[in-house]
Amino acid sequence: MSAGTILVVEDDRPLQDALVTTLEAAGFNVLAAGDGGEALKLLGTTQVDLIVSDVEMRPVDGRELLRRLRQRAAPPPVLLMTAYGTIDQAVAAMRDGAVDYLVKPFEAEELEQRVARHMRAVSHSPRDTVVQAEPIAEDPKSRKLLELAARVAQSDVTVLLNGESGTGKEVLARFIHLRSKRGAGPFVAVNCAAIPDQMLEALLFGHEKGAFTGAQARSVGKFVQANGGTLLLDEVTEMDLGLQAKLLRVLQEREVEPLGASKPIPLDVRVLATSNRDLEQAVRDGAFREDLFYRLSVFPLRIAPLRERPGDIGALAQRFIAARSTQPLVLSSLALARLRAHAWPGNVRELENVVQRALLLVDGALCIEPEHLVLGGDGDHGDSAPTAAPGAAPAAPWGLASELWEAETRRIVAALNVHGGGRRQAAEQLGISDRTLRYKLSKMRRAGIEVPGDRAVALGVAR
Repeated sequence: MSAGTILVVEDDRPLQDALVTTLEAAGFNVLAAGDGGEALKLLGTTQVDLIVSDVEMRPVDGRELLRRLRQRAAPPPVLLMTAYGTIDQAVAAMRDGAVDYLVKPFEAEELEQRVARHMRAVSHSPRDTVVQAEPIAEDPKSRKLLELAARVAQSDVTVLLNGESGTGKEVLARFIHLRSKRGAGPFVAVNCAAIPDQMLEALLFGHEKGAFTGAQARSVGKFVQANGGTLLLDEVTEMDLGLQAKLLRVLQEREVEPLGASKPIPLDVRVLATSNRDLEQAVRDGAFREDLFYRLSVFPLRIAPLRERPGDIGALAQRFIAARSTQPLVLSSLALARLRAHAWPGNVRELENVVQRALLLVDGALCIEPEHLVLGGDGDHGDSAPTAAPGAAPAAPWGLASELWEAETRRIVAALNVHGGGRRQAAEQLGISDRTLRYKLSKMRRAGIEVPGDRAVALGVAR
């Protein structure tokens, strides 16, 4: 299982190391380059899902890297960092093709959140790749939905996927694409909630060079990128009303006119859309256009929340276990019963979090038992993580004061101290994989525990 690959482009070596350490601790595969030219060489031989790049670098800076990436087919998205950020520069960078913009200095947590959001937007985050191959459909309700989705996939109708956050709407959208006659074509996902309103229009429709201040080169929009395939408009209800009107016209005319272009471009794109809101209520509230609702909702599919399909819980949990554990593990019948009794307000994403916590606490056992499950709403198993005072015993995340957590944390800290903070040597001593150690270190940081050898404490220090 791949966690998705990120390329960090930063010429300040200590900062580059801090960025790499932070993102590795968050569970990503990370490569590094010292400037845009070095990054382009790496991209010639390695597939990358997201680029995190500084702007001010020599000899090839971040803006030049963006310009050269636009000359390539389906380049990876770019998140830019700079100590010289202004609103105008941010807008210009986004219009040049960047998907986001971070102004130094910034916290490690903010970097992790931004990266995770954009990795989800391109369907390559660690969370999404676990369940991306084929939707789990063990519950009768899920089997019925999947059978219907497979039939709908054979047509070219627009599909609206509705369901609570974390139910797997994008997973089902990709399933529909792969089962359709467009399955060999591109699948382009746009998270409408993750992109500022003023950027989303240019991102969707594209623009010509000189169309506005800062448009230094032509940019192909997502509609054109998806030609011959499928475009997913994720959380489409977060789009403002003015852009909704322009989207409606594109859907009606089956053509798009980039900003500054003299003629429209014909489209051959299937559109899928998702929302976690009640769209009919949004129409009544005036937050969503009624005509666009009917244009998108040609064939609506509702994905039931996890609490309504308990038959999927065991299979989903076992898939998460298999993807993240280096040892063969199974759920006990009592643990499965406890999972099925939970309300799952966070749906599949919450279940994955619970499995990750169980893998942290299982401590060499071959079976996950109820005592290894930390569920929201368990009273003393809250989600807040207390900060450890200097010299105090390590505080357990989620409010746990368990002996398992304390013993494991002390062993990890001791191994790191023995090897001067060396991750690989510590992992070998502990008998776990590098990835498992990175995951455990990430949880320790969130619990306020100081990790020996950790340099990811001052990200993006202004130059």
